[in-house]
Amino acid sequence: MKEKAWGGRFALPTDSEVEAFTASVHFDKRLYKHDILGSIAHARMLARRKIISAKERDAICAGLKEIGADIEGGAFTFRADDEDIHMAIERALTEIIGAAGGKLHTGRSRNDQVALDVRLYLRDEIADVLKLLARLKKMLLKTAKKEIETILPGYTHMQKAQPVLLAHYLLAYYEMFSRDQGRFEDCRRRVNVMPLGAAALAGTGLPIDRKAVAKELKFPALSENSMDAVSDRDFAAEFIFAAATVMMHLSRFCEDLIIWSTDEFSYVEISDAFTTGSSIMPQKKNPDVAELIRGKTSRVYGDLVALLTLLKGLPMTYNRDLQEDKEPLFDAVDTVKSSLSVFAAMVGHVKFDRRRMRAGAEGGFSTATDAAEYLVSKGVPFREAHRVVGTLVAYCLEKNKPLTALSLEELRRFHKKFDADILGRLAVESSVAARKSYGGTATEVVAKRIAELEKNAGR
Repeated sequence: MKEKAWGGRFALPTDSEVEAFTASVHFDKRLYKHDILGSIAHARMLARRKIISAKERDAICAGLKEIGADIEGGAFTFRADDEDIHMAIERALTEIIGAAGGKLHTGRSRNDQVALDVRLYLRDEIADVLKLLARLKKMLLKTAKKEIETILPGYTHMQKAQPVLLAHYLLAYYEMFSRDQGRFEDCRRRVNVMPLGAAALAGTGLPIDRKAVAKELKFPALSENSMDAVSDRDFAAEFIFAAATVMMHLSRFCEDLIIWSTDEFSYVEISDAFTTGSSIMPQKKNPDVAELIRGKTSRVYGDLVALLTLLKGLPMTYNRDLQEDKEPLFDAVDTVKSSLSVFAAMVGHVKFDRRRMRAGAEGGFSTATDAAEYLVSKGVPFREAHRVVGTLVAYCLEKNKPLTALSLEELRRFHKKFDADILGRLAVESSVAARKSYGGTATEVVAKRIAELEKNAGR
């Protein structure tokens, strides 16, 4: 039991099956940089407070940096009995510098140490996610500007509804991903709280300086309650929720691309570089990247449910159950980052068939609302106008002709308020141009929004 840092009160060695069952070093070793960063800051503080000597501090810091370089270079050997990344590093440190290595853990516990590591890790990962979201938004803005004149059918209930600009569609996702950015920025504020010094749950009686450690690690705030600091992972759950929302938005976009790439729609062609073929059908070009992003969304949902379920029944304060927070968190981080990266690249190589989109927009009586609004502009109550145009659509279905093929004489059979100027109002271009309300799909409105976003992006 001498090999265990906590083995003093134990008479029997840990069962080998328990050793394997309780170990987390095989997955939490990815926290090594953050564990070393936090330990160096802790050692420097201990020396400033005269809890360890300057010589011991220097030996500890040098040893930790050596261990970091070994792990980075693949020369570090992780052992099954290391339990976790914290004990692996402490064990190696003691092997390198001797007894001084045993002083590093003074004034802290693995409970506040792991809380620190996860917060440092998430802070870095959020920065990466925000960069990926910014890259995706830049791609969407660039594509929207390019497709400012492209008209496609807008859908509700998967039925053609009204013509819209493709640029307007793309900017809808721009807005969604902007809110995603805001969620991660909000999450980062709550992640960016320094828990070290909470120790096991009650703080420490040693004269540590938490503010100095927080300053060195660039934390703007300290945890206010030691029990809360070691026992909650709501900040991790919040990150996964934000990641799940991003994945939901990506999945919805992918769903459209998958549908639009079918032969029945043929609105888009996804680059060969982001599609795959069939092992039996030589003609196939499958949107597998989009499908996988759609599929991986369920993984992140699962990660969120796993962590929330893990937390819901825990008594105060730290419990070993919390070891299980990392795998869903790591999986959510990896999944959302890879999905954002590949999706942005894929969108940049999608070809939009403008002719097919416009033809699609002309179908489904998509300008029927324009006919109703025309009557409203002539003083007809909206409900009456709605009924009139509904019967007009039924007539078109019976005669197998679109609204734009109707003569003024035919139109006036349904309402005397129809006049010659209605004929130009039923084209898809006129329908789009008419929607000048704030946030609408009119070209001038969308162009103005693009200009605003470009201006804001340049700040």
